[in-house]
Parts: sequence; C-alpha cells; structure tokens
Amino acid sequence: MDQAKALSALGHEVRILSNVQLGLTINKKDYFTLPLSRFEHVMDGMTVCQSYQRGIPRMVHHNVEKWVSIVCSMFDDYVERYGKPDILHAHCAKWAGYAAMKICGKHGVPYVITEHLPLMLLEDEFGTAPSRAWQIPLLKEAYHKASMVLPVSEELVEDTACYYGSDYRWQYLSNMIDTDFFSYQPRQSRDGRRFRFCCVADYSFRKGLDVLFAAMHQLQSEGDEVELILAGKGTDSRRCLREIDDQHLQHVKTYGLVDRKTVRSILNDSDALVLASRSEVQPLVLLEAMSTGIPTITTECIPQNLRLKGGCKIVPIDDADALAEAMKQAVLEPQPDGLKLSECVRQMASPEVVGKKLSDLFVELLVTSSHL
Repeated sequence: MDQAKALSALGHEVRILSNVQLGLTINKKDYFTLPLSRFEHVMDGMTVCQSYQRGIPRMVHHNVEKWVSIVCSMFDDYVERYGKPDILHAHCAKWAGYAAMKICGKHGVPYVITEHLPLMLLEDEFGTAPSRAWQIPLLKEAYHKASMVLPVSEELVEDTACYYGSDYRWQYLSNMIDTDFFSYQPRQSRDGRRFRFCCVADYSFRKGLDVLFAAMHQLQSEGDEVELILAGKGTDSRRCLREIDDQHLQHVKTYGLVDRKTVRSILNDSDALVLASRSEVQPLVLLEAMSTGIPTITTECIPQNLRLKGGCKIVPIDDADALAEAMKQAVLEPQPDGLKLSECVRQMASPEVVGKKLSDLFVELLVTSSHL
C-alpha cells in the first residue's frame, strides 16, 4: 500500500489487486462472514479490487492453484474495465510473482517482483536446501522470467540462491516506511528513571524473544535499572507471559498485536529498540525506530543496509550474553544524535526516495521492452 501511494503521488495511475486467502482454523468469523463475491473499495485513497478466497485446510497445492487462478481471473476483469496496465508489480514471488508470470504470458504485460520473504520462512515450508519441494521450480521460473526482481536487501539473493539460483535480473531496493508518520521525536531525559527498551515483534521462534528474555534476566540480576515494552502478535499470550515469569523478569509490559499508531507511541516512549531475530530480510521496525531517533540492537541476520552508524548495534544470533552486554552499553552511552539518524533513514526509505526509484525503474524497463 505504501509503495502504491508513493507511485500515485508521483502522478502514476495505480490500482491494487488483492486476493486474500482465509483460513478456517485461523479466523472462523472472517471465513464465514466476509463477502463471497469480488468488489472494489477505496483504502487510503487507493482503489483496491478485492476478493476473499476460502482455503481448504491441509490442501496447500489446491489452495495455491485456486489462488493463482482467482488472481488471473481478477486481472481479466480488470482489463475489461480499465484496459491493460503498463506494468505489474508483484509483492513476493510466493505467489503474487508466479501469478504475474502467468498474466504476463497471456497478456504480454511485463512484471516486477519485490521480494520480502526471509530464508527461515522458506525453509519452514520447503525444507532445508537442497529441496525437492514442488513449489521451487514454479517460483524459480517466476524469478527468471521477471523483468526485474527487487530484493529488499542484497543479502537476500545469496540467502535464497540455494532454492532459486541467482542468475536472474535483480536490483536491491529498500523497504519503504512512512518517514513523516515515524518522524524524529526528542526523548525525555533518562535521569531518575529506568532505561526503557522496546521490542516490536511477533512471539515466534524466528524473532528470538527467548534470547531477549534471557538477556533481560541477566541485566536485572546484575542490578541494571531497565524495563521492557513488548508489542506484537502473541506477546500477550499465556505462553509468552509464562516465559517472562519463568525468567523472573520485572517491569515488562506486553501489548499484544497493536496498530501503527500504538507502535509509534511505543517507539516515541522508548530509549532503544531490541530485536533478537534469528532470520530477517529488512525488518521495517528497525527503520521505524531509527526514523523516530532511537538506536537499535539486533543480530547478524540483519542486512548491511540497516547497519547505520550510531543507530544499530549488531550481536551474534542466539547469544544472550552478547545481547545483554550490548544492551548494557546502550544504557551507559549518551543519547545518540537522533535527528541525524532519522535523516539517514529518510534518505534510504522515505516514500519520496523509494517511490522515485521505483518510478524510474519502471519507466526504464518499459523503454527497454519497447525497443525489443
């Protein structure tokens, strides 16, 4: 949505095709109550052609084929109403990029894939490489036939080469965040209060909250005056709260799943963000935190483009001792130049910067294809 809005702001005509697969075991209410027919609506000023697909439990292959078929049919309807677009922009090869490839084959519309998915999520589904998973040849074909693949970090190409190879056309382009919404905010003095860490991440193995809890336990056992704010899906679950209790942590506040306004409020009230992830591509929350002016502490899975000077400390994955030491240093160090840090993020990930790069790339690809 943010990229669509950025392109629209530059004068381009942009519409979104969205087919959302609903899970019976995930949300029964949505499964049975959301519309059965396709419809159009306006979201944040953008026209969205919307469909809801009812997935069949444990029928992954069938659900994928159905999803792709629906998206291709939605595009046919789109062409009848609006005519052919100049270019398709698919977010993730799985499965928007594959559907875009099918559409390109039928209508001759070039497509670009922006790729966000980290290696650990692919391993969960395909198994560790080398893998004979049926999805891989299809996604590899979508990569190789795309006019361009836009990984949000250069490292992602090497990470996923074990599945897709790397001999396709690609160009790194950063994720985008709303730098006006997540703008620089001066922080209150640290004197006379606990240092406030925050972590905005779902409660999952990939996000490494168990490592963060162990590091917090170490800091508090040594007498450090620190507190922790948690937000993200599952952070208010019984399992997460029990893990916090097992570590005997004090001064921890959990929010559960929150909206972007609450995320901004949490960041503005914090002194530093900690993300102990085991696998990432280019997490938006690090950009959002640094855009508001606070430093971040995270792990070696984070790409080089996020390792901004004065804004990002890096520790080994699964190393609670190293994480605790980096957090202790953050408590002892003076506040960084948050305004300078925020400006660095703006120059890399603002809608104006990323939107302009996307626009220039699309125009270049269209000019090139017209000469073929």
